[in-house]
Amino acid sequence: MRNNKIGIIFLSILLVVIGIWSIQVKVGIVPFTDRPTRELVDKLSNTVIFDLFRYITELGSSSFLIPFVIVMVFVLLLLYKHWFQALLFVSAIGLTHFLNVAIKLITTRERPSILVEAHAEGYSFPSGHSMIPMVCYGLVAYFIGRKLPTNTSQIVFQSGCGLLVLLIGISRYVINVHYLTDVIAGFTLGFILLMGSVYIYRKFEQSPTRGGEKSNP
Repeated sequence: MRNNKIGIIFLSILLVVIGIWSIQVKVGIVPFTDRPTRELVDKLSNTVIFDLFRYITELGSSSFLIPFVIVMVFVLLLLYKHWFQALLFVSAIGLTHFLNVAIKLITTRERPSILVEAHAEGYSFPSGHSMIPMVCYGLVAYFIGRKLPTNTSQIVFQSGCGLLVLLIGISRYVINVHYLTDVIAGFTLGFILLMGSVYIYRKFEQSPTRGGEKSNP
C-alpha cells in the first residue's frame, strides 16, 4: 500500500512537471531540462550509437506496429479464448495514438529536426514513439507474461519488453527528432494509460459475469 502511494505521488509530480513543460513549449520557452542535453545529441551524430538507435526506432514506427498489433490480436484470442483482451489491447493503443496527436496539436512544438524516413514529421511534444510503445509492449508484457509457466520466465519476458520500450523512446532523442522532455512526457503519459488499461482488465476479470478462460493469478 505504501509503495502504491509513493508511486501515485511520483506520477502526480511528473504530471505537474509535464503540465509546466506543455505551457512552456506552447509559448515558445525551451524547458530547462532540454537546455543542457542538446550537446550530447550533437556528439552522437554520425556515430555507431546513432546508427544502432536508428534501427531500434523502427520498432516503434507505425509500419512495424500496425502488423505487430494485428498479429498480437490473434495471439491474444488464441491464448485467452475471449475477445476482451484483444479488444482492450487495440482500444488502448488507439486511444493513446489519438491522445498523443491531440496534445501535439495543442502544444504545437516544432521538432529539433525532421527525419521523414524515421517517421519524424509533424509536431514534437510528447513523443509518440515513447507513448504508444509503452502501452503496446506494456500490454504485451502483461497479457503474455500471465501465460508464461514460471515466475522467472515472466520476469525475463516483462523486463525485456520494458527495456525495449525504454530503448525505443531514447532512440528518438539520440537520432535528434525529439527533445528529452518529449520522451519523458511520452513515457509518463503512456505509463498512466497502461496502468489504466490494466486496471480495466482486472475489473473485467473480477466480474462474476465475464466469459472465457480464467486467467492465471
